[in-house]
Amino acid sequence: MTELGIGIGWRPEIAEAVEALPGVDWVEVVAENICADHLPDSLTRLRERGVTVVPHGVSLGLGGADRPDPARLAALGEKAVALGAPLVTEHIAFVRAGGPLTATPLLEAGHLLPVPRTRDALDVLCENVRIAQDALPVPLALENIAALIAWPGEEMTEGQFLAELVERTGVRLLVDVANLHTNHVNRGEDPARALSELPVEAIAYVHVAGGVERDGVWHDTHAHPVPGPVLDILADLASRVSPPGVLLERDDDFPPAEELADELRAIAAVGIRSARAERVGTAHAHGARSLGPAPRRAPLLIGAGARASGGPMPNALVFQEPEPVACDAARQRLAVTQAALFSALVAGTPVPEGFDTRRIGVQSRALAAKRAGVVAKVAPELPEILGKGFRPAFLAYARSRPMTGGYRRDALDFVEHLLLAGRPEDPAARQRLTEWWQDRSGSRPPGRAARLVRAARHALVGR
Repeated sequence: MTELGIGIGWRPEIAEAVEALPGVDWVEVVAENICADHLPDSLTRLRERGVTVVPHGVSLGLGGADRPDPARLAALGEKAVALGAPLVTEHIAFVRAGGPLTATPLLEAGHLLPVPRTRDALDVLCENVRIAQDALPVPLALENIAALIAWPGEEMTEGQFLAELVERTGVRLLVDVANLHTNHVNRGEDPARALSELPVEAIAYVHVAGGVERDGVWHDTHAHPVPGPVLDILADLASRVSPPGVLLERDDDFPPAEELADELRAIAAVGIRSARAERVGTAHAHGARSLGPAPRRAPLLIGAGARASGGPMPNALVFQEPEPVACDAARQRLAVTQAALFSALVAGTPVPEGFDTRRIGVQSRALAAKRAGVVAKVAPELPEILGKGFRPAFLAYARSRPMTGGYRRDALDFVEHLLLAGRPEDPAARQRLTEWWQDRSGSRPPGRAARLVRAARHALVGR
């Protein structure tokens, strides 16, 4: 198993600070934010210094009803090779729903949504994981996600679900202790029980992050300092196993570099129980790898189905032989349930029976707010043109118009929606918005026929 040490999530906004932080052994980069043939200069410099870079995917949707997209898998594999990464990571989540299995439009969430802990969902997930393992050139590890909502009628705890996933596929785990805290607050799940049920020998590394509580709901923001309860869960995990790596995630509201360094020291002191942690605070900046060599670990047994490159990572479990391909009926059932939940969250359709209606509302608003924030980043001209009216206009648009593509497509669809409604009222702003839309779409705003088609499409989605 690769020993990683102490790491931090690399983001363009803090690239310079990350390069200068003391004691950083490795970084993790969102895979969808880089191109294999044009890596950011900062990541290239870190690699040249010997800092490991791990690509972290967010768009495969391995917990969805559809089989993984070969193009997405190929792109993730290319980035792993370009970075010389020892592994790649993704999430146990679904990110899109609909399509051929439900004969409805394929919709995108732009967010990680929880998979029901049922036999159907586990069978589909295991098959999807095996497909991904066979396609990727390096081993795969999967992360438990944070959630605001719980599925009715679940058949397993999170720990049981993950343990069986590992047993059946040999996949490694990326354990996010901040997500365990989130699920404790939001769903009443005991982090200690989850850790006791996990196959801790399968852990590839650990995520630590901050969040905030509002109205009794914990939001996993990655934009706040790491709270004490999250460090407590990390300490509990470290008392059970020495994790190969621990990484700090920060995605927004970036603090000064010294505050990031302080958080890394606190995480190292709790999560890496060896001489490496003691040297985090005395490392030299600009490339000194202060954590030193990892202590030697006991040899790990390679079970049936594991392989050295790609596929399942070796661990101490004795894997079962691969089960038969998950039946199409299980995919069909999962597709229907996921599409119903998805539509309630992003298209305003009725909440499926058994779900907490209030929580669905909270999650729906959170999804819309995230869409607004990301669109503002990928199309910064829109907040500039619309001013204070951007956010309320976008949130109103998002209530009943789900994403049908990525965030850039979402920005174009939003502007098209405004222009078709004759907005904004200011002629100069409307002209600027029209020019922005034409420049990026390569066409003129749609006429009456196109408006009728779009209206019919939205009516179908809302059913």
